[in-house]
Amino acid sequence: MKTYVIGPGIRSPMLETMVDYTLGGNKAVFITDSKNLPDLRNSRIIFAVELDEAGFYSPIAQILSKLKVRGIDSLVSSKGILLVHSPCEFNTKWAAQNIIFQCNMLGCSFMGHPLVEATGSLMNFKTWQKSLPYSLEEICFLKCKNMGLRFFNDKQPAFETPTILALHASSNTTSNTLALWKMSKGYLSDKWNIVEKHVENGRIKDCAGCSFHTCIHYGKQKSCFYGGVMVEEIYPAIEKADSLMWICPNYNDSVSANIMAVINRITALYRQLSFYDKYIFSIIVSGNSGCDSVARQLIGALNINKGFRLPPYFALMSIANDPGSIHQVPNIESLAQNYAMNIIESIRR
Repeated sequence: MKTYVIGPGIRSPMLETMVDYTLGGNKAVFITDSKNLPDLRNSRIIFAVELDEAGFYSPIAQILSKLKVRGIDSLVSSKGILLVHSPCEFNTKWAAQNIIFQCNMLGCSFMGHPLVEATGSLMNFKTWQKSLPYSLEEICFLKCKNMGLRFFNDKQPAFETPTILALHASSNTTSNTLALWKMSKGYLSDKWNIVEKHVENGRIKDCAGCSFHTCIHYGKQKSCFYGGVMVEEIYPAIEKADSLMWICPNYNDSVSANIMAVINRITALYRQLSFYDKYIFSIIVSGNSGCDSVARQLIGALNINKGFRLPPYFALMSIANDPGSIHQVPNIESLAQNYAMNIIESIRR
């Protein structure tokens, strides 16, 4: 599998060093513009992102645009990670979420925690100094080195009888999002174990921000200070699952409050349990636009922050406004079937 570094031809000394530590002596072909762009399928890709003051990344954007023209399989079977350097304190996560989203729609997968970001002051590494006796720069380079080691040694987990945990907060039987999940579920192999959990109103108390030490204390017990259905049902279900399906209607370009509460509350479990071998999938339906906003939010919260594995084409997205109108979306049954097949193939790859 060939390795490519995609980024600008002129990189800051900081980003240059980040790339060197990530490669760790492994050879790579550098791509700096969209001219003579090689076939990037079935390859390792390190996105070296140099942001400008406004948070844009023109050379990489041009490359992504050309890949889009090539088709939705232009990054199929490829794997990616990101290094993002900003001259200020902003835009690193925004840029990473967007690049991951665009590449994922082209067939690229991302291992858990696929990002090392360096803000202008490097203050985003400050908390690491509580446990590491290094400078902020040294911590950044150490994280690049460790991510590179994981990237070059990453192996996809295999499951004989995979278990998918589907989480939803839809109590309305006319929910378009839930209906689309039911369409897709019907095409999944009968050898798969599908577990569904309804996150009802009032049952999930949102995280109120316990101290780090309190969260660690309860996390060691695979528990949480607030207890309840999260500890009794959701934590054990996540631990047993190989994949999580997030069923997300678009609420003001965000996931619902109940789903967000679940994401926030799994921090305690995350302190104790690695999510590197667990996949995330999502079904997202918007009344008009904004499916991509929800998808980026899930990428940021679950793949970048919590370390879940992001398979290619992780989200099935559609627009449906009136109750039940998902059934009138052109070719929706075919799209649901193809998505189910993608879920199966993602775990087989």
